[in-house]
Amino acid sequence: MTLLAVENSDIVAAAKRLNGELFSTRLIESPALNDKYGGRVLFKPECLQRTGSFKFRGAYNRISQMTADERKRGIVAFSSGNHAQGVASSAQLFGIKAVIIMPFDAPQLKIANTKSYGAEVVLYDRYKESREAIASVYINDRGMILVPPYDDPAIIAGQGTIGLELVDEAEERGIEFDDVYVPSGGGGLISGISVAVKARSPKTRIWGAEPENFDDLRRSLIAGTQIANEPGHHSICDAILTPQPGDLTFPINRQNLAGGIAVSDKAVAAAMRDAATFLKVVVEPGGCVALAAIANRQTDLAGKTVAVVLSGGNVDLAIYSGLIAAA
Repeated sequence: MTLLAVENSDIVAAAKRLNGELFSTRLIESPALNDKYGGRVLFKPECLQRTGSFKFRGAYNRISQMTADERKRGIVAFSSGNHAQGVASSAQLFGIKAVIIMPFDAPQLKIANTKSYGAEVVLYDRYKESREAIASVYINDRGMILVPPYDDPAIIAGQGTIGLELVDEAEERGIEFDDVYVPSGGGGLISGISVAVKARSPKTRIWGAEPENFDDLRRSLIAGTQIANEPGHHSICDAILTPQPGDLTFPINRQNLAGGIAVSDKAVAAAMRDAATFLKVVVEPGGCVALAAIANRQTDLAGKTVAVVLSGGNVDLAIYSGLIAAA
């Protein structure tokens, strides 16, 4: 078996660091959606988490382990919005200077929220400029510490605490998940969840959900090696548009995942509407791809108990209302 970057013990340690800092996101369900899909579907509403997404978990876990000298130097991160807010909020809690590099076309809500946590926001063109190159200036010239969005053991372990909570609550309620569906960008969330779930429920299958044309994880799992997305495509799922699977996350996902599912923007918008209608929660496009994925696999849910992660809810209301109205 391949030696992986994160073990379940790392996730358990992360949960201890995060104790008292997280909002409760216990599982919710809808009888109407259970009837629609012919199985029992339980949703993990990380859209209700601190900063509006799961990203606070990994950011806090990473920053909490920084040395006093590293904290004095400050931190830099790049993100379309959810990692930005998780890092900015965590930095504020620790009294650390934070610079966040964000695409100029990121949702205005995410940019405003990031600034509200006291971070300095630097905007760039994601189609013409390199966020890594911009970050390197702050790292090399100012000595700031990079807090990456997914390819970092502490980030993965922090996100994996969702998996611990899933299996804890399942055991508490006397159920066992046949499948868990998780949104996937760079793979930090799904890799961490997969480690935690597989450690205690090895028969549970883990599925990654991605937007069409950004399904690098799905295609990489089939090929057995990392495959990048082709340039020139667009999607409403801004939160999970990454170039290719991470170097640390992909080996974990290759070992633990059952496969990947690609969904259309139209299917995502319909899933957002269902989340609002039946679960009464606002979920952003990237956070709703796993719900869209179970619609694609409707015939496979008969008689099963599955978990679906709703990974974030940070979306401009004007965009949100337009998407669900047209779905």
